[in-house]
Amino acid sequence: MLKLSANLTFLFQEHDFLDRFAAAASAGFKHVEYMFPYEYDAAELKNKLDKHKLTQNLFNLPAGNWQTGERGIAVLPDRQDEFKDGVQQALTYVDALNVPFVNCLVGKRDESLSEQAQESCLIENLRYAAQQLASRNVTLLIEPINTLDIPGFFLSNSAQATRVMHAVNQPNLALQYDVYHMQKMEGNLIETITTLLDKIGHIQIADNPGRHQPGTGEINYSYVLKTLNDLGYEHYVGLEYVPEPDTVASLGWARSYGLAPVGGVL
Repeated sequence: MLKLSANLTFLFQEHDFLDRFAAAASAGFKHVEYMFPYEYDAAELKNKLDKHKLTQNLFNLPAGNWQTGERGIAVLPDRQDEFKDGVQQALTYVDALNVPFVNCLVGKRDESLSEQAQESCLIENLRYAAQQLASRNVTLLIEPINTLDIPGFFLSNSAQATRVMHAVNQPNLALQYDVYHMQKMEGNLIETITTLLDKIGHIQIADNPGRHQPGTGEINYSYVLKTLNDLGYEHYVGLEYVPEPDTVASLGWARSYGLAPVGGVL
């Protein structure tokens, strides 16, 4: 059975963040992920995981100034020292939370620089991050994101991502394949997932349009999830969607697809 992971940045927003761990466990989840841990003490987060018998599988590297619209700095040559400092900060949380995956949001195009210059910077930064994480047996992920939701995002399709991965040439670098983003950018979901399965370390899901739960839009999630199961996909499926009307009510799709764990409301 596929391993569903509750993304606590998106789900259970009716609760304060630190209360979302209890809400996820109560709903039947065993695995969680979220975007950034850095606002909280690592020991406090570990206590929440242990108290509610949860495992955390993912968080992101620091991504610059989120409030001002930055969505990563890995493609910015004048921010490489800051990027490396962010990797070191992330290692503290890796050690405390025992996560197997860390995602790098690479950032946006800088029109004053050539695409080649930014890609070269990205490759160098990813190689550094992957090598640092390898000492902890952690996989670094990169995620293509659609340029409708985030105009100018540098990494926007799976072919570009796999080209970068090949250039970085580190065994612990993998693709984070977000079905919602790739439906908006390239479609052809099943063929792409099947072809790239050995390069995919993590999958996230939401429907399109609206980025709500599966079953609310155009994506045939029954087929997508059955394909993942039939292909023997062994990693996590992160629920990175905006729930309607609320998180618990939104989880009916999982029951209808036969993905309910023992206990909870799923």
